[in-house]
Amino acid sequence: AYSPGYTLAPVKVSWERIIRRVVGLRPFRPAGFVLRADRLGDKVLVHNYGHGGGGITLSWGSSALAVREADAVALTGERRAAILGCGVMGLTTARLLQRHGWAVTIYARELPPQTTSNVAGGQWTPTSVFDTDAITPAFRTQFNEVTRLAFRSFQDLAGPEYVVRWIDNYYLSGKPWSDEPEVFKQLPDVFPGATELAPDEHPFDAPYALRVRTMLIEPATFLNTLLRDVRIAGGKVVVGEIRDRTQVTGLSERVVVNCTGLGSGALFGDSELMPVKGQLTFLFPQPEVDYLAISDGLYMFPRSDGILLGGTFDRGNADLAFDFEAERRILDGHRRLFSSMRSG
Repeated sequence: AYSPGYTLAPVKVSWERIIRRVVGLRPFRPAGFVLRADRLGDKVLVHNYGHGGGGITLSWGSSALAVREADAVALTGERRAAILGCGVMGLTTARLLQRHGWAVTIYARELPPQTTSNVAGGQWTPTSVFDTDAITPAFRTQFNEVTRLAFRSFQDLAGPEYVVRWIDNYYLSGKPWSDEPEVFKQLPDVFPGATELAPDEHPFDAPYALRVRTMLIEPATFLNTLLRDVRIAGGKVVVGEIRDRTQVTGLSERVVVNCTGLGSGALFGDSELMPVKGQLTFLFPQPEVDYLAISDGLYMFPRSDGILLGGTFDRGNADLAFDFEAERRILDGHRRLFSSMRSG
């Protein structure tokens, strides 16, 4: 019998409980994100884009390295920066530059809540960021540093203001955890307390379960609060699309940080960048559900704005139409998962 000393509440999965549906496109590169400084005419162009499904997770760490690149050129006395994009990379880059004494202006086509980052699930886990067989050792080193920096930075934001909280995440599988996700093996220090559970130590109908304590971020509040912080610190925001590099070279700032995500494909000619379509279905909130569950490619995150159900990662698909067949598969899978839970 299952008796861990506490009970996990099952999610009530039904069509009648759906409150909204959203679709987004992850900016994915098989070889990983781009984080480097280039020249563009008389400007220094720092790239910070292409984080796949790990944008929010890696934001503070990746932006810290982008700011490091900007600070390297600031020895010339330049302390004004243009930031392209107002998703999570643009906002965290702006805040970190401000902390380093920079004056920033964000140039963006969309502001929260219309950004791609707003469609993110918000689980803190650096996965779906690259293809393991496509990365270099140098990228692996950079990725590890970015992940550790981000892990530490998000801890400082835990609490209601940014809606960042610690939570248990249950990875369920039919295979032993010797085949656990690679990121747990590479970075055990950012998953402290990861515990393999015996069948009688969890309520799910799965032979193998791994409990990982991680963080959950609620993008709507998190991004709005970051934008508020940027403005309080004197940052400016200019709404409008930058369509080509001529517009970039015409900006008054000599340091430009490119955080345009998928827009970098057309704007800076990155042919490796691809859209990865994802969609989410939200059910009415259930405050009693206080854990995450991931099983067979499906995932459930309990947010204050609703129970999030997902499970799509459609490479190369830029179609923003909602796929109702995929939704049926996701809801049916979650219904089976939660209806088979054992009570304590």
